Amino acid sequence: MKKRLTLLKIIKMSAEFREKKQKESTEKYWTDKVAKNLVGKKITRVEYMTEIEMKDNMWYKRPIAIQLDNKYWLVPMMDDEGNDGGAISTTFKDLGTIPVIS
Repeated sequence: MKKRLTLLKIIKMSAEFREKKQKESTEKYWTDKVAKNLVGKKITRVEYMTEIEMKDNMWYKRPIAIQLDNKYWLVPMMDDEGNDGGAISTTFKDLGTIPVIS
């Protein structure tokens, strides 16, 4: 006996498909945008955020700040809202995490 798809099941499958496509589209958008700004760039400077910069951002932790050859900076945050400075996980053998400092 063949199974028939009910209209409700078809609608649910369609919604799940749209959600999956939207997630893929969002991931591709951000991956492409980040790659455009990072691929081929050279790190020219590395230093921890200063105490003054930390206080100006109303943070409690000072992350590492990385300057690129285009003079732009990368500063890790704990979340998308910028609630505090963040650490960086790495695959370096002798430095698995670039920590924040207080």
